[in-house]
Amino acid sequence: MSEPRNSIRVEDGYAKDSVTYYPVLIVGAGAAGIALGCRLKEKLGFDQFRIFDRQAGLGGTWWINRYPGVAVDVPAAFYSFSFSPNNYWSTFYPPGPEIIKYLHYVCNKYQIIDKIQLNTDVSELRWLEKEQLWEATLIHMTPGSGDLSSAERKRRIEEHGEKSVYLRKETVRAKIVASAAGGLVEPKGWPDHIPGREDFAGDVFHSARWDYDVDLTNKDVIVMGTGCSAAQFTALITKEPYNAKSVTQLMRSPPWVVPKGKPPFGDTWWAEWSGTLFDRVPGLARMFRTLLYAAGEADWYAIFKNGPKNVKARKNIEGQLLMHMKKTVPEKYHEIMTPNYGVGCKRRIFDEYWLESMNDPKYTLTTQPLKRVYSHSVRLGPGRTYPDISNKDSRAPIDEVDLPADTIILANGFDLTTWLHPLHVIGKGGQVMQDVWDERGGPQAYQGTAMDGFPNFFIIFGPNTATGHSSVILAIENMVEYSLKFIGPILNGDFQTVEVKKSAEVAWTKAMQEELKDTVWMTGGCQSWYFREDGWNAAAYPYVKKLF
Repeated sequence: MSEPRNSIRVEDGYAKDSVTYYPVLIVGAGAAGIALGCRLKEKLGFDQFRIFDRQAGLGGTWWINRYPGVAVDVPAAFYSFSFSPNNYWSTFYPPGPEIIKYLHYVCNKYQIIDKIQLNTDVSELRWLEKEQLWEATLIHMTPGSGDLSSAERKRRIEEHGEKSVYLRKETVRAKIVASAAGGLVEPKGWPDHIPGREDFAGDVFHSARWDYDVDLTNKDVIVMGTGCSAAQFTALITKEPYNAKSVTQLMRSPPWVVPKGKPPFGDTWWAEWSGTLFDRVPGLARMFRTLLYAAGEADWYAIFKNGPKNVKARKNIEGQLLMHMKKTVPEKYHEIMTPNYGVGCKRRIFDEYWLESMNDPKYTLTTQPLKRVYSHSVRLGPGRTYPDISNKDSRAPIDEVDLPADTIILANGFDLTTWLHPLHVIGKGGQVMQDVWDERGGPQAYQGTAMDGFPNFFIIFGPNTATGHSSVILAIENMVEYSLKFIGPILNGDFQTVEVKKSAEVAWTKAMQEELKDTVWMTGGCQSWYFREDGWNAAAYPYVKKLF
């Protein structure tokens, strides 16, 4: 009996080595995986796929990040799929739970909820040359354990045994695999160079794994980091319903802070009338989205490239941002909140209330480094991380100081040492993708999507696809549409495999790295997660979005 070539099926069902076959296997149920699933159905009319995610809910970073104040910093009209727009956002910059609700709406609309399998980790992919298929190792997890960081899972296993996290392994096969796993997966742990963690009697958690069981009421809180997440929650935790007694925020160097743009006619009008207007005026929502896109592209030309005009534009923007900062924050913070690098070099903070919150008497900002932790206190200094200690004119404090501490919140970012982590991908000839990247200088992929030696494997939002000026949703859609150009013919049987040529991949990567040298990311005078110490930039795309 012949079986449909493009259907999900169990092969050799009675045999011990029977496996389930998926024509298309997608890793990750965040925005990228959802977009690919929807477009497979809508554009190709194909529904024989499965989306696997280790987390207990769909939504990717929006599922796992639940800290107070979590919200988009891009207007929601531009942070939604073009194929499924939403005209009725509650605010111009809606909170995380509303983004999750929207993603659920999209999944229900396209009827792909039954295609998503949660609490299931895809730990390894191996190309089978003879069968011309991918073999995937799935690890079925106890509900919710996939929401823990790898360090937390390891600790749970040490305390309660392996079955407290991992239930069983399963091997499946797929004709096509798409990795839609995000880069912001593993939160950084406790800094190894800071002693005393084991002596601390209070609670320690990462903002990306916010612990709502910890009561901050009347607590002295230390926040380590001043990135985008920290800027959102730090301003709130001294207020109802959190009511922290004090918040001391530790900053290595200042970010450039941009005031969030206001919607046309103001927040109140926008919340009440924008949805109705977009519904009743044909094409208006699309036009507004296009205007947001155009404004972002103009931002790229002004800030991110190098050249006399760009330098002049950056100086003008920096002057405006410094003026805004100095009008908003107390004078005692002016020096340490003045960056010494070009705007755009690091990810900017689009701020609604962080700068204003620095006027709160419960709040303290410092660039003195954390040197040690005790049972109920922390020691800062001696020294400072900014301005440089050699600056004798600086008034920023350097003296050693001990502060009371009940709770420490890590907002120190994510482990971005390699893409696809912790997924292990083994291609033709047994070559491991991470090893190939190491041999060639760093993470890379042709068009951010494909690697030679790894046929029928597509990366959605891969190396060199991020920008600092536009919507990640737009980037995701671009890569989904690009991948579908090859996935469709494979499913139609036009050819068995698709694989980029090595020469094309190497040439593309060389062009990326060369072009990036002439951007503010590499010449702006900062250190950031965009690039490694050796100068390899696997994050940024060095062009405007219209060229992708």
